[in-house]
Amino acid sequence: MSLLRFLGIGGDAGRGARDAETDTVRRIAGQLERLEAEQAKYLAAFAYVLARVAHADLDVDDSEVAAMERSVAGLAQLSQAEAALVVQIAVSQARLLGGTENYVVTREFRRISSKEQRGRLLDCLFAVAAADGTISGSESSEIAAIGEELGFTRAEVNSLRSRYREHLAELKTQT
Repeated sequence: MSLLRFLGIGGDAGRGARDAETDTVRRIAGQLERLEAEQAKYLAAFAYVLARVAHADLDVDDSEVAAMERSVAGLAQLSQAEAALVVQIAVSQARLLGGTENYVVTREFRRISSKEQRGRLLDCLFAVAAADGTISGSESSEIAAIGEELGFTRAEVNSLRSRYREHLAELKTQT
C-alpha cells in the first residue's frame, strides 16, 4: 500500500484497503495508533513533504534526518523513537514513490491544514534543507514548487527563503 492510501487519498482507500497494507504501513499506523486519525494523517503528510525536500538532491543525510525528526517529534509530541520511525518511513516512501505521489500528498496536506500550519511546514522545509549547511539549487527549487502547491505566492516563499540566505548554494562564495 502506498502512502497515499495510508493518507486516505488512494483510489481504493475505502474498500478493503486494510487487507492490502504492507508491513511498512502497518508499522507507521501502529506507531501513530494513539493519535486521532486526522492528526495521524496530518503528521504523515507533513513528514512526507519534509522527506520530499530532503530527497530533492537525491541525498538524504543524517543532519537532514535529525532535523526532520525534531520537526515531527515537536509537531505531535512523539517520542524520539516514534519520530525516527515516522521519518524513516516517509523518507523510504519519498525515495520509492516521490515522482508519482509528491503533488498529491502536498495537495492533501494543503486541504487538511490551515495557512498557519502550511507556513510552519514551509519554514521546516527550509530548516531541513539547510541542516547540512547548504540549500542546494534542487532543494530550493523543490521548496518553491511546494510553496506554490501549498498556496503561497512566490514573494511569500522568497521572503521566508531570505531568512536562510547564508545557506543558499547559489549565494555562497566559491573558494
